[in-house]
Amino acid sequence: MMCPFCRHDETKVIDSRASQQFAIRRRRECLSCERRFTTYEKIEESPVKVIKKDGTRVPFDREKIRVGLEKACYKRPVSEQQIEDIICQVETEVYHDFEREVPSRQIGERVFRCLQNVDQVAFVRFASVYREFKDVNDFVEELEPMLRSHFRD
Repeated sequence: MMCPFCRHDETKVIDSRASQQFAIRRRRECLSCERRFTTYEKIEESPVKVIKKDGTRVPFDREKIRVGLEKACYKRPVSEQQIEDIICQVETEVYHDFEREVPSRQIGERVFRCLQNVDQVAFVRFASVYREFKDVNDFVEELEPMLRSHFRD
């Protein structure tokens, strides 16, 4: 590892820790200038392909999940950390449960399940796009179980 300060190519690892997002965080010290810096090593896996509704295959992209979640959570009391936690959980499940290909529907279901526990309004917003609601009846069908459990409590 090359030192970002003096460009010397020998460093020693002071501390290593696993971090989220399949990365290893390493604290390093340059053997020449003795300055310390942090590196993140991302584990390179064979990329999982997402099988879209039309049958095309695209590389898995966690940023697409982020965009969908941010739209659903717009002006809702959902923190960036909660969004990141959902993305990490879904990504972990995808890499754990699927080897090479995952249907986009499976990703949506996992996001759907996680979001339901975080914010019900964001959940309904996400559901309206994900489940392709055609009219108000579709909303009512999705909300009925939620309303029943809410009024039972």
